[in-house]
Amino acid sequence: MQLNGNTILITGGTSGIGLALAKRFSDLGNQIIVCGTNKKKLEEIKRFFPNWGTYCIDISHPEERKRLFNETTKDYPELNVLFNNAGIQRYPKLNEEEPWSLVGKEIDVNLGAPIHLSMLFAKHLFGKKNATILNTTSGLSHIPLAYAPIYSATKAALHSFTLTLRFQFRNYPIEVIEVSPPMVDTDLGIPNTHTAGLNLDDYADSVIEGLKKGELEITTGFSTVTANASREQKNEIFLSMNLARSTSN
Repeated sequence: MQLNGNTILITGGTSGIGLALAKRFSDLGNQIIVCGTNKKKLEEIKRFFPNWGTYCIDISHPEERKRLFNETTKDYPELNVLFNNAGIQRYPKLNEEEPWSLVGKEIDVNLGAPIHLSMLFAKHLFGKKNATILNTTSGLSHIPLAYAPIYSATKAALHSFTLTLRFQFRNYPIEVIEVSPPMVDTDLGIPNTHTAGLNLDDYADSVIEGLKKGELEITTGFSTVTANASREQKNEIFLSMNLARSTSN
């Protein structure tokens, strides 16, 4: 991925990993566009970064994803990078009933939106120089956290989708990159649940370094371990990780 001169749309770009990388991309000389649902955060971003594009859009809804495509490509016709970064992580107990809308939204944001947006933007991106799609997955794409079952499943599916997207687009002038973080100190929708994770700034810097090296799957720490583990190692990590969590609860 070329690191300057791009017009980059980042979903979930108002906080956490998305915002940290948006700032770094901006400093490198890129036009930044972010979308989110928190109007206050969007207003703050517009105040501190007046040149950024901001869109208040809920990507869990198909019609809103179409609106995002239509409005951003009209307002920023040179848009050449789609960064599917938005994510929700919840901790449902699968033996307890809860509204399906909660489960459905987690699936829609984590998986439905990246798939849909990639398909919506594909033809537009094919006509742009240095076109790129980035998908944020997780170290849990390879070894699930049993206490975040929906999140883990959606990230595993997004990892699979990213591989097939890259293969299908192999003859087109577009890069498909997977950003696979370990636990990072962000809220990820639930405050104070990831304070033991990797420092956000350190992680964002590592992603930029991975992009500079031309890596197509950027892993760090735990996500490097899970991505490269053997079948036997994955079984061992799965048990130790989830049994440790069970003991601590």
